Amino acid sequence: MVKLALYVRLEAKPGKEKEVEAFLLGGLPLVEQEPATTAWFALQHGPSTFAIFDVFEDEAGRDAHLNGKVAAALMEKAGELLATPPAIVRVDVLAAKLPG
Repeated sequence: MVKLALYVRLEAKPGKEKEVEAFLLGGLPLVEQEPATTAWFALQHGPSTFAIFDVFEDEAGRDAHLNGKVAAALMEKAGELLATPPAIVRVDVLAAKLPG
């Protein structure tokens, strides 16, 4: 059962929206290699506002993701693509419905 999550809000610099979208799409194959990341979502909720939402069974899984390839790539590209630093929020999952 998933108990923990991350919500990461991303605000693209003007003119960098398509690059942020491409970055997020390119992150999926990397996350698919993370066995402790139960579910991962790349979201867009406005012309320049994006987010990542992912869930984990335990703190070790969440920490592994935060120290993984997608997080490293995001921090490397943040200054180039984002208007503000990524807003990373650790959240608790109260209830979830997942396939399986």
